[in-house]
Amino acid sequence: MITTRREWWVPWTFLALPLAMFAVWVIYPIFQTFAFSLTSWDGISPQARFEGLDNFVLLFQDRIFWISLANNLRWLVFFVLIPIPLGLAIALLFNASLPGNKLYKMLLFLPMTLSFVVIGQVWNWIYEPDHGALNAFLYAVGLGQWARAWLSDPRIVTYSLIMAAVWRQIPYIMILFLAGLKTIPPELVEAAWVDGAGPIQRFRYVILPCLRPALVIAVTVSVIDALRSFDIVYTMTGGGPHYSSSVLANHMYIESFHNYRMGYGSAIAVIQFLITFGFILVYLRKVLQEEIEH
Repeated sequence: MITTRREWWVPWTFLALPLAMFAVWVIYPIFQTFAFSLTSWDGISPQARFEGLDNFVLLFQDRIFWISLANNLRWLVFFVLIPIPLGLAIALLFNASLPGNKLYKMLLFLPMTLSFVVIGQVWNWIYEPDHGALNAFLYAVGLGQWARAWLSDPRIVTYSLIMAAVWRQIPYIMILFLAGLKTIPPELVEAAWVDGAGPIQRFRYVILPCLRPALVIAVTVSVIDALRSFDIVYTMTGGGPHYSSSVLANHMYIESFHNYRMGYGSAIAVIQFLITFGFILVYLRKVLQEEIEH
């Protein structure tokens, strides 16, 4: 094959448009947000007044910010501890030859076809205190003492929202692990079985190591989704009651577009970005170090 000196730029020709769009719609807004966070701007006036780090000083004195950050950390914990193990367990069941696999997959994947706005409306009905499905079920099975005003009690409202979001997250994690299971050579599992390894040993020493790439993606996606949660919170509670279910994205939206404090809202967005980026960076660095050691 004859090569020319110009061939090195051919791949960049195809990448030029996607890279340009990524720069315009992702990179530029990030830098713009950092710039706005140093200003006092209402989002309407033609000019913004430079304030330096004043927004960040106010931010760390803001009680609602700390409530929102604590709620985001709760989202993070539950989004890692619930959807990933359940998604993996369901994927292992579906990977086996069980009757009705396709039907069950379709039913479980159904929540992924719905937006968080629609899911918020569905779960508003489920959580409705007087005629909602959840309380009606609890009364029907004799557990009426567990019935609650799920979205009005500041002590449990955040967990109620998380459970609604987890319902949508589990199918996505399940699909990731199903894809990972399809890449495992059957010969490896059969060899472990022939060597006398039981189901737990086969899972621990054969299946789980092969699922490591899918696990990395699942954890990364779950962390990002937890820290950027907004739609379902805004749809179901708007951050209430009394900001008890507020998250950083919700607080940023209200400050920016309701209170017309675009500079302050940008400061919240910067903190949210740095926290998310920090979590992902630390996690991926640990994963890469383990890969190198092995």
